[in-house]
Amino acid sequence: MLKATLRSFLAHKGRLVLSALAVVLSVAFVAGSLIFSDTVTRTFDRLFASTSADVTVGPKDDDLEGQMPSGAVDTVPASLAERVAKVDGVADAHVDAAVENITVVDRDNESVGPTTGAPTIATDWHPTDRSPVELTSGHAPEGPGQALLDADTAKKKDVAIGDTLTVLAAPGSFKVRIVGIATFTTTNPGAALVFLDTPTAQTRLLGDPDAATSISVTADPGVGDTQLKERIAAALGPGTYEYQTADEQADSAAASLGGFLDVIKYVMLGFAGIATLVGVFLIVNTFSMLIAQRTRELGLLRALGADRRQVRRSVLTEAALLGLVGSTLGLAAGIGLAFGLIELMGAFGMNLKSTEMVVGVGTPIAAYVVGLGVTFVAAYLPARRAATVSPMAALTDAEIAGVGRPLRTRAVVGAVVGAAGAAALVGCAVSSDTGSAASLLGLGVVLTLIATVIAGPLLVRPVIRVLGGAFPALFGSVGRMSQRNALRNPRRTGATAAALMVGLALVAGMSVASASMTKSFDDEIDKTLGADFVVQNQNFLPFPQEVTDKIRDTEGAGLVVRQRFAPVAVRLPDGKRIETTAAAYDPRLDEVANVTYAEGDSAAALADGALGMDVDFARDHDVTIGDTVPVRFPGGKDAELKVAALTDQDTADGFGMRGGLFFGTGTVERYVPDGQDSALYVNAASGVGADELRANLERTLDAYPQVQVRDQADYKELVRGQIAVLLYLVYALLGLAIVIAVLGVVNTLALSVVERTREIGLLRAIGLGRRQLRRMIRLESVVIAVFGAVLGLALGLVWGVCVQQVLALQGMKALAIPWGTVVAVVIGSAVVGVVAALLPALRASRMNVLAAIAHE
Repeated sequence: MLKATLRSFLAHKGRLVLSALAVVLSVAFVAGSLIFSDTVTRTFDRLFASTSADVTVGPKDDDLEGQMPSGAVDTVPASLAERVAKVDGVADAHVDAAVENITVVDRDNESVGPTTGAPTIATDWHPTDRSPVELTSGHAPEGPGQALLDADTAKKKDVAIGDTLTVLAAPGSFKVRIVGIATFTTTNPGAALVFLDTPTAQTRLLGDPDAATSISVTADPGVGDTQLKERIAAALGPGTYEYQTADEQADSAAASLGGFLDVIKYVMLGFAGIATLVGVFLIVNTFSMLIAQRTRELGLLRALGADRRQVRRSVLTEAALLGLVGSTLGLAAGIGLAFGLIELMGAFGMNLKSTEMVVGVGTPIAAYVVGLGVTFVAAYLPARRAATVSPMAALTDAEIAGVGRPLRTRAVVGAVVGAAGAAALVGCAVSSDTGSAASLLGLGVVLTLIATVIAGPLLVRPVIRVLGGAFPALFGSVGRMSQRNALRNPRRTGATAAALMVGLALVAGMSVASASMTKSFDDEIDKTLGADFVVQNQNFLPFPQEVTDKIRDTEGAGLVVRQRFAPVAVRLPDGKRIETTAAAYDPRLDEVANVTYAEGDSAAALADGALGMDVDFARDHDVTIGDTVPVRFPGGKDAELKVAALTDQDTADGFGMRGGLFFGTGTVERYVPDGQDSALYVNAASGVGADELRANLERTLDAYPQVQVRDQADYKELVRGQIAVLLYLVYALLGLAIVIAVLGVVNTLALSVVERTREIGLLRAIGLGRRQLRRMIRLESVVIAVFGAVLGLALGLVWGVCVQQVLALQGMKALAIPWGTVVAVVIGSAVVGVVAALLPALRASRMNVLAAIAHE
């Protein structure tokens, strides 16, 4: 049996190639994501471990991480360095002054910072044996007008020693002359680094010569980091500052990076999941058809004495061989994919070394588990079917397995699973709790997908009769035969279409969700934004006070209302502590925004000591007008604010600002005095046109490339662009699913052509031309692909509507169906069908007629 199995596998290796590609893709994404994330993690672990000070003393953590920044920089007194230096076991204590809330521009007012999202960091120059850079040309900065620039940024932005740059910092802008270039000795994380001498960094970056962002401490030889940390904490006060050893600081930095790595890893694993799911359909189809074609062969084995277990084991052994080959090739492809990602990150400025690629023990294990698991699971049902072949099948021209068997079991199971899925989706639609609705949505999506796959063959005949109904009239007997070929084996047609259905259901659902989000935000912007222009950073980060001053002095500018953000934690009457981002506004907010109130008004909410919040949030946490709630600001500053207004805005929770909390700028200036403005709402002065004001504002902001002027249409486009990022990911997943689905259709048609060799020969013998034969196979492929598209779109639209119901609980209540996308998907599916049929149709048309008629 083993010899027979190996010979059978080698005999059909050409037919198994496309199935192997599905395994290769699945394994490649799993292996590539693991290798890439392991490589980045180890690289940065080394970086953080080698550059962290033995002990660091910094501002006390206020537990408000992850919220929108206020622009304020947490500091400690620089005098701490002298106190720390006196602690037993301290070899050196140095003042650090480093900030990321800056922009650096060249003489043409073009930013020299990275455009990939990595920060521009300005810091003091204090070289040690742990510094990530070393001075490679020029000299160290001396005095307020000198600076160093990292070599990577200097090369990319064509900056040389002697050039003058402008640093746009929170305390104010200042010019520096580049007097030296510092080169990274470790991995460059993609940031741009500007180095100043320590007094200049304190004064220019922090606005206070007596402030520091942290104190870096070097231990005496033989003194452990933990021991030194305990001594310093005892000297300064255990709860006064944040004390971290080198290991703790490295772990903290790695944890911050972990979020970025997780995004990449989960995106790639998402691709692997789609490839795996679609690949299962392809492999099931392939093995089902191979077994159907080998009915007589399997019957002969049974007649010669092979029992059912041996036949089943033979088929599963073939699947294991396929999985082994696919996993091995997929692992190699995964290494190549990881190499490509490393090179791609280099293009974005993160200079990883491909020579230090990490292939951990878990990577090949995961690769072979996925590859072998996918093929084994996918081949199990066909293997069981093979074991039921009777020995008598060797003596007859057995009917193709599965063609005539009833679909009653599928109908019952599909109906039960579908009913459960529909119930979950209905529960999602009527739920008033976001968490419960999201859980029910996930359950409903999984169950309805399974139900559609199970019941797909039941839908083949009614749907394809409609989709191919015009074929006989348009293409005559060729059209009729193509339609009947698709109807001949509903199981096969359903499985082939299912691969395409998965990808299209995903894209349809997410398209509805993104269109609904876009429309919700568009409606909200139309309804609430009353200002002529909004001056804002590209990524909503704060900007220096001098920008506000320049905007106010711009010719033609009338009313200017500031917006600031502050991370806060509120203790609510129901006992819950909520961490969120609050907004602060100047008086006269109503002149630049249309705020809808359930109770109170803007004047009350923006008054000193007052607070406004969303009415639904207030109701959920037992808050009423007049209640006083404790609010904690950054730096441990506490306030008791009175709830003076409740808003009724649709998107109160948008952009992570849970609860819709807001108050006056007087309040935020009291508790976050070093905060910066995040947006300016500007109205034109009397008699000044919008175009004239815009031109003046853009001229004012020419020196500040990080800040843009936007009107209502620009603001909508910004929001759409952010939502589109999610959609682009979905389209990429769709593209992968379509690639594998095309492989599936090609495989099905190719095997179908082999299966129908004799039939094709007879058709050719009685006068069917080669062109007609190719057309018949193309039409069969098109109707199968469109059938998959119809099922996928129907399922995806239902999912999308349910996703919108979940979004509605967060205030995004508009529902939008992107009909253009729907039509494009149907047309695209027909094109997919035509492309998939090209090779099988060409092969069929080239068959020798007499050889085909004689084929067994």
